[in-house]
Amino acid sequence: MRQFITIATNGFMELTRQPVFLLLMTTSVVFEIFLSVPYYFAFSDEPKLVKNSVLAVMLLVGLFGAVLTASSSLASEIRGGTALAVLSKPVGRAQFLLAKYAGLVLALTLLTYVNLIGALLASRMAFDAYGSPDLRAIGIFSNALMLAYLIGGFSNYFLRRPFMSDAVFALVVMATIAFIIINFYSKEGKVQAFATGVDWGMVPAAILILFAVWILAGLALACSTRFDMIPTLAICSGFFLLGLMSDYLFGTRSEKGSWWASTLYTITPNWQLFWLADAVEMGKSAFYWGYLGKALGYVVGYVGAALAIAIAMFEERELS
Repeated sequence: MRQFITIATNGFMELTRQPVFLLLMTTSVVFEIFLSVPYYFAFSDEPKLVKNSVLAVMLLVGLFGAVLTASSSLASEIRGGTALAVLSKPVGRAQFLLAKYAGLVLALTLLTYVNLIGALLASRMAFDAYGSPDLRAIGIFSNALMLAYLIGGFSNYFLRRPFMSDAVFALVVMATIAFIIINFYSKEGKVQAFATGVDWGMVPAAILILFAVWILAGLALACSTRFDMIPTLAICSGFFLLGLMSDYLFGTRSEKGSWWASTLYTITPNWQLFWLADAVEMGKSAFYWGYLGKALGYVVGYVGAALAIAIAMFEERELS
């Protein structure tokens, strides 16, 4: 168990030291905040448009994050010989792969948490045609992000610590602090009840997207046992697009008794199960947490199958 924790922790820290991870985290949360700024003139549906957009950003960022981090965590280590060095110790291949997935899940959860903060702020800052952008909140959040980068630079220059990981953790902390400060004040700068205007229904929606990202991570890790980043991205993108259309392509035919459609409908991840944006906008909150439990069972089963295939492929992989 100690070896598993060590490999998972090292894998997580290695991912946070990747420049692409910090870049992805920063650009995604900044873009989510930006989505609440323009005038959309959507006939009073501006808040709904903003919420749907930020959730879509979270899902797409999760796709790219899963592929990039899986390739950095496994494919590059196989290519560079690091995996062979670790496996020369008393560490089994299955244990090594599962620990890598655990570190991958931790990194993606951290990325989704920061995106959730951006999504909650965007839900608060969204306005209709008669409103205006919350410039005060934008200024506070922008300064928090800049301060996070300054903290990373300070620790790197004076303490000789890695800039990337320190900047990532500083960004998580500063984004959280900025979220708390912003929600104690209104657009006019007056003190208000905490989180007035925040749509907390975005939380279960974001958790479902995190579940979808975990599935993507399992698929990306399975692909990374054999392929590099570009083929892995192509395969995962194919699964992503196919899963979006699985109800149309296979669902109706499966209901009519087609065995091949039923098989493909089972093995294809159905991403529509993890999209709760419409229910959030309609205020259907009673079933959120029960539905999350059922979705978690689906995730456990699918990820378990993906990791079983990954282990089987990894066992047959020549590492020398």
